[in-house]
Amino acid sequence: MDEQPPKRRDAWDKMEILMRPVGGLLTAAAITGLGFITSGALSKRQAIDTNTRLYTELMSRREESESALRKDMCVSILSSFVNPRDVGLSASVLNLEMLAYNFHESLNLKPLFAELRRRVLREQAEAKTEAARAENEAYLERLESMAREIVRRQMIVLEGVGRKCDRTIDLTGDPIGTSLEPATMVLDGVETTFAIDVLDVDRANREIRIGLSIETPDPELGRQTKVASFTVSYFDFPMIDNTRLVGGQRCAVVLNSVSDQSADITLVLFPGTYASLKEKPYYNEVIENVLTANQRLAP
Repeated sequence: MDEQPPKRRDAWDKMEILMRPVGGLLTAAAITGLGFITSGALSKRQAIDTNTRLYTELMSRREESESALRKDMCVSILSSFVNPRDVGLSASVLNLEMLAYNFHESLNLKPLFAELRRRVLREQAEAKTEAARAENEAYLERLESMAREIVRRQMIVLEGVGRKCDRTIDLTGDPIGTSLEPATMVLDGVETTFAIDVLDVDRANREIRIGLSIETPDPELGRQTKVASFTVSYFDFPMIDNTRLVGGQRCAVVLNSVSDQSADITLVLFPGTYASLKEKPYYNEVIENVLTANQRLAP
């Protein structure tokens, strides 16, 4: 058999021979680089997880410390009201201020305001000097100013997430039986109509009894009407004193100011999640909200 002459290698063959070790080196370098990148990414991720865990632990401990402090503070202040020993009006008003400004979103403070107001009025009636009467009058103004400030703080929050309407009640004549202009507000796609009637006016105590008729649509039953009646004073706070509506929404009426000529009130409609911290949603409302959220996220 004839021997085949050796195949002459061209430039591509020579380049292939040269590139084989170079390719191995490049592969090794790529694997090494990838390892460094992966290791760095893992280290960075671990550092982020560690910092997040540390931050969470610090915030939890801080929250626990603040909760313990607030608990001790609340118990200490409340004991001054329920303790049988006599406490002066000055100390009682100061304690109520501390309680109101720190716990107005979680406690119903209206009974304390009303009781302290009765004490002030009683001592004012029994006062024998003009100075004593002036001091008790200052206590009354202090109570009302404190209550109106708490209402203002809560309304700032509720107006930001809800809807409101203002109404004025004419007190120059007899307002009992007066029907104010109805208001229709839409919140989260739900239209609600409110009708307000004036049932009674206590000018001495600055209280107004309100009749509220609420109409909300129902996809199955049609429009549903809910009727409620309640007394509104400076000591009614919207996050606490409110009416539960369809879909977990809430409405409240607050007294802004009252004089011999008129009384200004505000009706606010807001989501139930912004109600008092002591208010817990019903299970069916929670399930309905979850289902609604899932439907919105579904493609």
